[in-house]
Amino acid sequence: MTFSNLSLPSAGDTVVVGLSGGVDSTLTAYILKTRGCRVIGVTMSLWDDSFSLPQNADGSGRAVKDACFGPGEADDIEECRKFCAKYDIDYHVIDVRETYKKEVIEYFKAEYRAGRTPNPCVRCNRMIKFGALLQGVEALGIKYDYFCTGHYAKIVRPDEGLYGTSARPVMVATATDISKDQTYFIYRVPSGVLEKVRFPLALMRKSEVFETARELGLAAAERAESQDFISAEYFDALFADKPSVPGDIIDLDGHVIGRHRGIEHYTVGQRRGLDVAVGYPVYVHSIDAKNNVVVLAPNSALDSDGLIADDFVWAGDVEPPEAFGAVDAMVKIRLASKPVRAFVQRCAPPSGYDSPRGQVWQITFKQPQRAVAPGQSVVVYKDGVILGGGIIVKAFGTGRA
Repeated sequence: MTFSNLSLPSAGDTVVVGLSGGVDSTLTAYILKTRGCRVIGVTMSLWDDSFSLPQNADGSGRAVKDACFGPGEADDIEECRKFCAKYDIDYHVIDVRETYKKEVIEYFKAEYRAGRTPNPCVRCNRMIKFGALLQGVEALGIKYDYFCTGHYAKIVRPDEGLYGTSARPVMVATATDISKDQTYFIYRVPSGVLEKVRFPLALMRKSEVFETARELGLAAAERAESQDFISAEYFDALFADKPSVPGDIIDLDGHVIGRHRGIEHYTVGQRRGLDVAVGYPVYVHSIDAKNNVVVLAPNSALDSDGLIADDFVWAGDVEPPEAFGAVDAMVKIRLASKPVRAFVQRCAPPSGYDSPRGQVWQITFKQPQRAVAPGQSVVVYKDGVILGGGIIVKAFGTGRA
């Protein structure tokens, strides 16, 4: 398949830029301003002051490491205000706290408590950054030609129709800087929304971004980057709304080898913090939420031949027709994993899974993959472009039931 990059905004276009206070979004806004665009900066307000978190030693209440969700939001907004004032950019803060709490925070907690591994960044991009934020912009009466962010990704259109059809939807392609590629996070953003989305940093490497920002004297070039959804030291506080339920830790033969402090504190592939002594390295193999059990195993038992996924989305809502057969593609099972060759095909829901979310898909790896985690996303690529993706239900094959 071949694809064409969609053009970036040009002089005279009105462009809304999602600003976080970081170097990527700041340079994005600067580039567009110098291109002659009318730039409007917007920032999501996520933080809820009623959320109780432990304070730092200095009493500041800030996280040790910066994060997307944290009390440092006020500082980020102030940095955005200063930047926009300096470069004559209109600026607005969009309150999305209630939607964020419902769609990201509650989802995050519910998934962990169900024994799955959530991905809040995937959820946030779909429901908040490219959802509630844009709804807030429209509620302000702001009309725009494009919405731009500092994501490392490309926006493309196929030169021919998908799967032999005439459909040529807007799609997401991997960035030039593969080490910073963020396409995994935005695979669920609908093609209809992507029509107006552009990523000006798509062809730049992160090192170039920092170098350019420093040469321009942008203050954001000296700021620490967000590390994660929420700082690790605040994890327990996030789950403080209800007590954890301890339970057994068992091996693959069902022998009790320890106690866990609540399944929300564990994820497939985890090694640290297990507090068991069995004489050899063990990792979380699986989590049985129904019986409140964490299963440990040697590293060799974590490989899988494939996985079952549902809640799939396809670019332009065009899914491979049944007659097309298995799709030979590359897939990613987590952000940090390298794409691997696999075959994607329709299948029936697995035994005991009574509530599939849409068509269920089987993904069979060309080579076994380690630590496939239910709840995470599997994203399907062809020639570096996202065809679709879904939520992992279970792994199968080597080392699995």
